[in-house]
Amino acid sequence: MPAGVVDAAAKGVRLERHAAGAAVLLRRASGAKQLVSASSHLLFRATVLATLALVILFTVHYPSLLSRSLSLSAAPLSGSSSSSSAARSRSSHRSLLGSRASYGGAAWEREVRRGATPRRDGGLSVLVTGAAGFVGAHCSLALRGRGDGVLGLDNFNSYYDPALKRARQRLLASRGVVVLDADINDAALLERLFAAAPFTHVLHLAAQAGVRYAMRAPQTYVASNVAGLVSLFEVAAKHADPQPAIVWASSSSVYGLNTEAPFSEEHRTDRPASLYAATKKAGEAIAHAYNHIYGLSITGLRFFTVYGPWGRPDMAYFSFARSIVAGEPITLFRAADGADARRDFTYIDDVVKGCLGALDTAGRSTGSKSGKKLGPAPLRVYNLGNTSPVPVTRMVAILEKLLGKKANKRVVTMPSNGDVPFTHANVTHAARDFGYRPATSLEAGLRHFVDWFVQYYKLDIKGSNVLAGKTTKRKSMAISAAS
Repeated sequence: MPAGVVDAAAKGVRLERHAAGAAVLLRRASGAKQLVSASSHLLFRATVLATLALVILFTVHYPSLLSRSLSLSAAPLSGSSSSSSAARSRSSHRSLLGSRASYGGAAWEREVRRGATPRRDGGLSVLVTGAAGFVGAHCSLALRGRGDGVLGLDNFNSYYDPALKRARQRLLASRGVVVLDADINDAALLERLFAAAPFTHVLHLAAQAGVRYAMRAPQTYVASNVAGLVSLFEVAAKHADPQPAIVWASSSSVYGLNTEAPFSEEHRTDRPASLYAATKKAGEAIAHAYNHIYGLSITGLRFFTVYGPWGRPDMAYFSFARSIVAGEPITLFRAADGADARRDFTYIDDVVKGCLGALDTAGRSTGSKSGKKLGPAPLRVYNLGNTSPVPVTRMVAILEKLLGKKANKRVVTMPSNGDVPFTHANVTHAARDFGYRPATSLEAGLRHFVDWFVQYYKLDIKGSNVLAGKTTKRKSMAISAAS
């Protein structure tokens, strides 16, 4: 065979060997690449699973890392919003109940049940709406103090300074009462609450208050006082098992243009003088319907000008005290006939006793989730007042004496903005059915208010009776600013 042919053949063999070797290397490289790719996928999946596991753990054990929530620690009470913010930032313990993002889950349900569980035999389990409000905070503390289970709910709206509501919330937290930051129109949340805890009672105090404000923001009154009430009744009637007994805040404003005195539950209430009064009257009619159809036990309480420590800044006694201290003028109303406006001022401690008496005597609801009603259920309405109207000018004179400073008074004729010339409660029915007997004079009640007012706002009122050591001590100072 010629040499050239041999050389070509040899070269061909060598090329084939190289090609085969290259193919082997390529297969090995491809296998390695696939192995790396598979390993990457496994690592990615493991990372995702680990991240999800950490999120779940943080949600269960450290919800404050994921969302804003309420502090259960007792912070110093102060009138300034900056100190409130500082106190909240210093808190290290957060509640699972505080953030709307954390509602639901086993841990959340355990905290709901823990708050709602009574600490005494035969105790009530009460859901208190508007718990960070004036009457709500006092009632929540009184219920907790006697061993009942209490869980609060409040939306902390800005009708008046929310810092005061947050201060009440911190006080409640220091006594073991948790207040959820939530709204009564959140039906899904209410359903979860009733599913988590078998509340025996609801004390429904959440509402849009104020007579004159209704002229500026009418829809807020419909949303809270009508739609909110329906939301609560719907869930209690159709989702709670067993159905709770409900005690709710109506108002003495329902008497409207009534001229008979003292105001009795038998008097007509079909002439409201304000939209606020109309929404409360609508609430009483709605209560009748839910009682009749679904067997809900419902008690309405008509409050008469409640006042005292931790009160509402929009109320006359509170705003007058602030204006007197600041040297600002106050406006007093007179009726068209020249008579001073008069109010049946009712001290908060007396109102709390009435609320608890109504809860204790509320009969059971007779309906069920299935819609079957076993029989008639209680439907009641009571006045809670002091039974002794006082001219507003007299209230101002007492404040002047306690604050050690004269008011700069401006007297005008009462405008047609929803106010009425006088209120006067007949409490015969409440006295008969649960022993309601108001016992606090306006002088004593305003002294307790001014004691708190001076401490809370850290005022230095030299020469006044407050700082002269003439303050009176009372047994029920559980809600004092000094505590």
